[in-house]
Amino acid sequence: MSASLLYQFLFLIPLVSAGIIACFLRKKHNLAAGLSVLSGAVFSAIGLYLIYVRPEGQLSLAWLSLSGPAGKSFDLSFGVLFNDLSALMLLVLIVVGLLVQVFSLGYMKNDPAKARFFGGLSIFMFAMLGIVLADNLVMIFIFWELVGFGSYVLINHYFEKPTAVAASKKAFIVNRVGDFGFLLGIVFVYQRFGTFDLVELAEMAGHHGELLSTTMGLLLFCGVLGKSAQMPLHVWLPDAMEGPTPISALIHAATMVAAGIYFTARVYFLMTPEALKVIMWVGTITAAFAAFVAFGQKDIKKVLAFSTLSQLGYMVAALGLGSYAVSHGHGGEAALASGAAVAMFHLTTHAFFKALLFLNSGSIIDACHHEQDIYKMGGLSKKMPITFVTFAIGLLAIGGFPFLSGFFSKDTILHLAHEAPHHGGPALVYYILLGTAALTGLYMARLFVVTFFGKARSENAEHAKESGPAMVLPLVVLAVLSVIGGYNWFFGNTFESVTSAIPHAEGSFKTLMIIAGTVFSLGGIVLAWLIWNPNKETDTLESAMPCVFKALAARLYVDAAYDWYVEKIQDRLALILSFLDQLFISGLMVRGTAGIVGFFGIISRSLHVGNLGGYVYWFAVGVLVLGAIAFGIL
Repeated sequence: MSASLLYQFLFLIPLVSAGIIACFLRKKHNLAAGLSVLSGAVFSAIGLYLIYVRPEGQLSLAWLSLSGPAGKSFDLSFGVLFNDLSALMLLVLIVVGLLVQVFSLGYMKNDPAKARFFGGLSIFMFAMLGIVLADNLVMIFIFWELVGFGSYVLINHYFEKPTAVAASKKAFIVNRVGDFGFLLGIVFVYQRFGTFDLVELAEMAGHHGELLSTTMGLLLFCGVLGKSAQMPLHVWLPDAMEGPTPISALIHAATMVAAGIYFTARVYFLMTPEALKVIMWVGTITAAFAAFVAFGQKDIKKVLAFSTLSQLGYMVAALGLGSYAVSHGHGGEAALASGAAVAMFHLTTHAFFKALLFLNSGSIIDACHHEQDIYKMGGLSKKMPITFVTFAIGLLAIGGFPFLSGFFSKDTILHLAHEAPHHGGPALVYYILLGTAALTGLYMARLFVVTFFGKARSENAEHAKESGPAMVLPLVVLAVLSVIGGYNWFFGNTFESVTSAIPHAEGSFKTLMIIAGTVFSLGGIVLAWLIWNPNKETDTLESAMPCVFKALAARLYVDAAYDWYVEKIQDRLALILSFLDQLFISGLMVRGTAGIVGFFGIISRSLHVGNLGGYVYWFAVGVLVLGAIAFGIL
């Protein structure tokens, strides 16, 4: 079978699955779920074949062709660009996507809208695949928006809950803000280079560096601010936890929110060093901010949401750190490549252990009858042993425990930050990221200790029991991937050119990171046990420093600032504009013009009375008026 045909099948499988579910299986929930998972399995099989066999040939279908002035034409294709980078992202999508679909069979078994859920899952897989394989910026933008639609639908799955409706609207609106800048960046690229094709753009950027612009790079990054939830557009992601937990694992932890990182790596050649420096600081600040705020959350999914924000900040910081040369003799271009490589490495390992942690939280929530407050859990280590062990593996991986997947990827980011000062970069970034790593181990240990140890703090926790096979199996697989996912042999030739650009730490730095990773993970658990004693009914920080805890629980009032702006400024400005619209545009310009035309229409109608005598009278008047004009009387 040709490669072109395989790519077409890859796109059609989830799309056809979503269409069949939407049109024919809306009330046949089990059949819809089975079709979605089956399509996911076939989708994954074809994807793995493409990744490891790499058949020759690409998919390129003519889509739009417009003639322009001076013989110029505008051509747009629906095409695939399949290289090491897209192979790596496709691997993440198919592995995590299939495991989440299998997990959902157990988690959503009693949901009355299960068919709608699995239909949304299929359309998301189709849209995400488009971002991964697209060969031009317009195609990426179209699928970028379709992924946002899928996220909106799935966050709003429990639409009878006002909080879910509000969260879906918030996610949609905030992302539109970032996507507006993203669209301007795409237009800017076309204005400078005259093409949207990624291959052509890479070639032209390499030969005509003077066409690159910091403004262009930052406008493209605006889409990343929204999709990957970076400050100040991070506010939607914690609220997105209103969606079903499997969606939190797939969309809002492993794939969609990572699409911004992947896109930046995809167009890394369009980024100037100045743009990357701004990106570096955005990621660094987001990582630290989210790590602090996580200490003020009691909802198990909200803690993991802020953890995701923090880890995404790490990836964005890594992208920005590529603006500084690294050790081992790398020059400017190699250093730029290394930033993207390190970010993608952490994206991959993070997808495994964060999906594991989110699915573990789903197992816990399901066992506790949808209770999400960690201070209404407790004592689950003996009641849910498999969940306990797999959660512990995820905790150690994200904490950077030596030789687990998170250790290797986080180590490379810290190494990149550590070497930056030797090449003109700020040393402060390294210390902020290192401190954030320590905070990560501590707040995740708090979550672990309070949830699994001590006594059960509610009746739901008292009667909790281990989840069924459909939910446990994905946990075990992801736990294994969280252990081995940082080793090069695991990937084989999947992304050879990406791994070759990853800088490797010297022996002394590696030893330092081994010590730090051990302290941050195991030491964090011990310290969390001492601070947040699992037998306490309330949070220690809340009792000791209520004002600090309140500020952290309120997300340092960033959301409140947005609410104040919308209510006090934006809404009032909208009222003023509405008044001016009614007075001038709708009033004078529209209704006024219509009124004048209507007035003449009334006069005209009055002349057509349907009476022969009247017509003779007006005819005589007209003759007299014309005669007076002709003789100069009028």
